[in-house]
Amino acid sequence: MRIEKLRQKFDIEIKWVHFPLHPETPDEGMTLEALFAGRDYDLEASYRRMKGLMDEEGLDYARRTHTYNSRRAQELGAWADTREGGEALHEALYRAYFVEGKNIGDDETLFGIVEDAGLPVEEAREALRERRFRDAVDEDWARCRKLGVSGVPTFAAGGYGVVGAQPYETLERFLTEIGAELRVEKGG
Repeated sequence: MRIEKLRQKFDIEIKWVHFPLHPETPDEGMTLEALFAGRDYDLEASYRRMKGLMDEEGLDYARRTHTYNSRRAQELGAWADTREGGEALHEALYRAYFVEGKNIGDDETLFGIVEDAGLPVEEAREALRERRFRDAVDEDWARCRKLGVSGVPTFAAGGYGVVGAQPYETLERFLTEIGAELRVEKGG
């Protein structure tokens, strides 16, 4: 993956920042046709473009028919960031949503994803029930609005950003231009 390759080359820390993509979506979800109704949006062309980008990245990507509210999934993502091995939840949520078409607005579906990621389900259940990470996600959303983030993924550092699924070379150039330090190779 591009991110792992960048992490190996540059001395950078990756932090997931949550973004309110279609926060008005009801928990039960809605069809993509309903989401984009009345807009000049070609669902098939969008799918082909994203599928091509994901294929280049070596990521699975399937045709979806629905979109789901990701707010609670984002709160669980923020919770997972506080746990050792929590990075696995981000990957599992991606797979559940973009490959398997699961409703990530449904709590029981989310807890199944947490379990699949090898994280403690009861702890996740408690964190979500108490909405412990609501403020963290609210802060992320506010930061996104302040920075003018308009889509995902957005790669940001040093006050600059690159929006959209970008080729590795674009991200490498971005990090070089903002002055990210190269990792020092450990030799013997």
